[in-house]
Amino acid sequence: MRVVIVDDEPLARDRLRRLLADFPGYEVVGEAGDGETALDVIDDEEPDLVLLDIRMGGMDGLQVARSMQDMDLPPAVIFTTAYSEHALSAFDANAQAYLLKPIRAEKLKEALLRVRKPTRANRPPAAAAAGDPGRPKREFVLATTRDGLLRIPAEDIVYFLADQKYTTVFHLHGEVLIEESLKTLEEDFAPWFLRIHRKALVATRFIAGLEREKQGEQHHWLKLKHAQQPLPVSRRRLAEVRRFLTDAH
Repeated sequence: MRVVIVDDEPLARDRLRRLLADFPGYEVVGEAGDGETALDVIDDEEPDLVLLDIRMGGMDGLQVARSMQDMDLPPAVIFTTAYSEHALSAFDANAQAYLLKPIRAEKLKEALLRVRKPTRANRPPAAAAAGDPGRPKREFVLATTRDGLLRIPAEDIVYFLADQKYTTVFHLHGEVLIEESLKTLEEDFAPWFLRIHRKALVATRFIAGLEREKQGEQHHWLKLKHAQQPLPVSRRRLAEVRRFLTDAH
């Protein structure tokens, strides 16, 4: 993956370059110390990923990120900053991750794993083009964690499980709690997710099959890839689940 590093501090750029050297498959193809130069380097090098500082003289990192959205296929963005108050603005600018300085290797690794937005290294299929009616209203959830805001792409989410005021998001790299209702999530993430129970919303791409308890037909469970335990299917939702499985085959 081709990477451009943007930071107004040379030492910060050096540190990121050294950290990236420990991750195979990442090549630093350019650097910049200000926003205007960054856009020129990005235009010339066509990177897949930009590690982007936020607070810089002149054009800041948020402005750079928004300018990149005008590109035909913008690179993914991971913001690197010493200021946590910019987190919401960063995600509004379509950042895939947000790292606080001093950046630790394990946090950088997690951020690199979360970069799932289609880039030059991973072009989307034609059916997934922008504006396709088959895409959801939004394609990520935000969760507040000990390390700040975490953006979880929809394609990484295996299922949502509601429990009173909280909803647990089970994704490919772990689980987090959010305070969104299952009803809102179902509306926003259709048609990528299927309601199988009043407490459960699952990603259709991870459905592995339907199984029935030996004691009787009234108890059905849905098996999911990347999930240790099957989830219960309510009688009310059973016909819809069976219809989906029939259509999928």
